[in-house]
Amino acid sequence: MSHKWIYRPVVEGLASRQAHADLPAGHVERELGKEGFFGPATHMIHPRPPTGWTNWEGPLRPRAFDLARLGASDSPWDAHDILHNDKLRTRWWVCARSMEALVRNADGDELLFVHAGSAELFCDYGHLTIAAGDYVMLPRGTMWRIEVAASVALLLIEATGSHYQLPDKGMVGEHAIFDPAMLDYPRLDDAFRAQAATGGEWRVRIKRRQQISTVTYPYNPLDAVGWHGTLLPVRINVRDIRPLMSHRYHLPPSAHTTFVSQRFVVCTFVPRPFETDPGAIKVPFFHNNDDFDEVIFYHAGDFFSRDNIHPGMVTLHPCGFTHGPHPKALGKMLTQTRAATDEYAVMIDARDALDVGADASGVEWADYHRSWNSTETPA
Repeated sequence: MSHKWIYRPVVEGLASRQAHADLPAGHVERELGKEGFFGPATHMIHPRPPTGWTNWEGPLRPRAFDLARLGASDSPWDAHDILHNDKLRTRWWVCARSMEALVRNADGDELLFVHAGSAELFCDYGHLTIAAGDYVMLPRGTMWRIEVAASVALLLIEATGSHYQLPDKGMVGEHAIFDPAMLDYPRLDDAFRAQAATGGEWRVRIKRRQQISTVTYPYNPLDAVGWHGTLLPVRINVRDIRPLMSHRYHLPPSAHTTFVSQRFVVCTFVPRPFETDPGAIKVPFFHNNDDFDEVIFYHAGDFFSRDNIHPGMVTLHPCGFTHGPHPKALGKMLTQTRAATDEYAVMIDARDALDVGADASGVEWADYHRSWNSTETPA
């Protein structure tokens, strides 16, 4: 049976007819919506920011974690557990030296986001140089390892029991945001052939249901001489992402979706011009987290909607409360002093509630929720 939302557009009281624009003077807007930013929505008009709380009790609160304070580990399976649920697992991995063993994730596709440094990645499919700003999608079951000359920091995003796909780009077409031709892939080049010739004993550490099994070979199993097909690792750098823009309307984060999985999406914020229409808001609008837990990893630049946030931090805005720009950013809601944003960030919208890992709890800015109504700074 087909179905549709109960839908009856209404304008009641003092309100603008166009969302995110032409607000009554001295007021702010709050969005209540279904299915993230894809379903029906209503926009409340308030005389005060809906983040003006004076006290907070209970576990449901905005949280922030400084991953830059976490140390290195030898393997992605020893990386720091940050946030997870049954369909998604994020880990923070600082790799200070080349991996001595191969790894294989049997739990789901793995998305590597390189935050700092560079490395040589070797996998079943060949060799790929990776550097800061790269997304690298590794299909479930891929054997891989990296070689580093200096420390490299990565955010690992596992699609547990699932896979990654590209978003439906709808009316703007398949070549919007990034052309699929921009996706690089590993090559069976001289570097791959040289490592394949490395003799001796090789171990493969396989993760399945968060348990590790080790398989030992008397040779290097990364020894393919050719392949063909449509399942393969891909890489794209944030500098190659061309954001959708509107000079008259502040687009929701869903417009910047980069990868889609079964119960979450990955979006990318990159520099873009600010809206120029005088009536259009020019900061993220206040909104209820009604269906998703929102996670943002701050990669580089000036994070214009947040105070006291630096690269390498992660924020978690769980389902069930209103959030939006900090007071400093809200002061520039209609007039910006610059022509464009200057930020790179990775956003994850998770449909199911996320649990905070013990490692993340150890580097938490405990009073982050107070930063909307005070000059609170991270400890």
